[in-house]
Amino acid sequence: MHILFPGRHHLLTDFQFKYLFRLINGGLKKEVDVYGKALDIEEPIESIFFAVTSSNHSNTRRNPLPFYLRAVAIESFASGLGVPCFTFGIEDVGLVEDFAGYTIKKIQHETDGKICLTPKNTVVICSTPVFKMYDDKGFRMLPGELQDISTWTCHTEQPWSLVEKIAASTSWKEEVAVLDKMHPASYNVWNRYDFGDKVKLLFNDKIIGDDGDITETRDYNSYVRQMDEIAELKYRETAPYVKPGRVGDIGCAVGSWIKLACQDPVLRESDFYGIEVSRRLFDICQQRKHNHEFENPYVFFSQKNAVTGLVFEPGSMNSIFTSSLTHEIESYGSREDLIAFINNRFEELVPEGVWVNRDVVGAEHKDKEVFMLLNKQDGLNDLLQIPSEDLNGYLKNLSTYGRFLQFAKDFRQTEGYVLRYEEQEIEGKVFVKLKLQDAMEFITKKDYIDNWQSEMYETFCFWSFSDWKEHLEKAGFSISPQSNAYTNPWLVENRFKGKAELFELVNKQLVPLDYPVTNMILIAEKKV
Repeated sequence: MHILFPGRHHLLTDFQFKYLFRLINGGLKKEVDVYGKALDIEEPIESIFFAVTSSNHSNTRRNPLPFYLRAVAIESFASGLGVPCFTFGIEDVGLVEDFAGYTIKKIQHETDGKICLTPKNTVVICSTPVFKMYDDKGFRMLPGELQDISTWTCHTEQPWSLVEKIAASTSWKEEVAVLDKMHPASYNVWNRYDFGDKVKLLFNDKIIGDDGDITETRDYNSYVRQMDEIAELKYRETAPYVKPGRVGDIGCAVGSWIKLACQDPVLRESDFYGIEVSRRLFDICQQRKHNHEFENPYVFFSQKNAVTGLVFEPGSMNSIFTSSLTHEIESYGSREDLIAFINNRFEELVPEGVWVNRDVVGAEHKDKEVFMLLNKQDGLNDLLQIPSEDLNGYLKNLSTYGRFLQFAKDFRQTEGYVLRYEEQEIEGKVFVKLKLQDAMEFITKKDYIDNWQSEMYETFCFWSFSDWKEHLEKAGFSISPQSNAYTNPWLVENRFKGKAELFELVNKQLVPLDYPVTNMILIAEKKV
């Protein structure tokens, strides 16, 4: 008889060891299942299969430890059980109704068909609602820590509760409530690789979600496509300012900028370091590296959060590149997070090193009152109940004016922001009177209907170019005169004209305004 023990297995406990030891040596005959019914199984336990789920995830709140460290702990843990134990990585494959079936098939595949787990030859240990998947397939279910299935009470704390205790502890290695229950195999791994501090950082991170993403509303297929489409433009704009040596791309998305940098003869002797916090994008970077898409072999990717601390050694980087990242820190985090990010980049650069930051930017005099004339002829003007199944289609059918009304309701609503505006009729036309900053927030975002919910969190125009220079200089940077803010001509011709026009009131007359700056290249140098 086999035992299948599925779980993420980030932390192993003394209870789990003693429970398995009892099953192996005392037999299954008198053991009861999750319903309190005796198993009445005569066969001895031949082997144990640890199915480590989410094995392709790490460095997130939900999955802090990489698979190889979980496997190391399991090997040490299992060495005292006295029966053969096997560890299999079961990757996250998204929402699969029959994940139990997938797990069993994966083990069968990994063993070349030698191991086929069935209700006749296997019992499963599970103390969480996941047990229902295996129960439905006819497996007898051992309860593990679970005491009463009707109330979900347990004999002892489950392993994840101990992980949470470590995250909340000031000194987990001395926390009696943890040490009393954590198995030495896990303690040794956590201690040796200093994962207590790592878990505390992950759990205290306000920006990143449980699974390592800034936002859960982003359509990654369209996002990745957009990143690839503009990679050449980004590289062409920033390459002249990048210094050879150790080159870091923070927020590297799918590695497109690094891929182009590897082809640049000027940087042929450089090492490249891509930092990406989003698990999904990091996985794509790794896959591209496996596919040998980077001409330079010295390309290294890490999944890290550059806000919570340094991602490179102090004084180690010749160049750091960021694109469309800093506004996300302000949007999903806080002003304090953005200031910390700026200071961290200064610490990481060598003397004479450079941080090239390409991002959106707000207008100077952003609080100025302006009048915005919006197209009402290019769609519907009346807002309807938003259909949850087709938000994209709903937004696509709205006029520019209608889309503004929706934007005014949605923009940073979660953050408590109130977009204040009023409508005024002047010379037979209806204008929207509002701050220039709010006008540009709308004009620059109105066409992002594929990722509307995600974009409604984001602010582009919170700092002007002067504000950016001031804050970087406070951190110690010198701003190169080659830095510049500009109005993206493609946006003007393809997105702004004929859709939204800006005016200001001068001597009681409306005077047309040029569209203000939308983007910047900020070259920040760490002078000796």
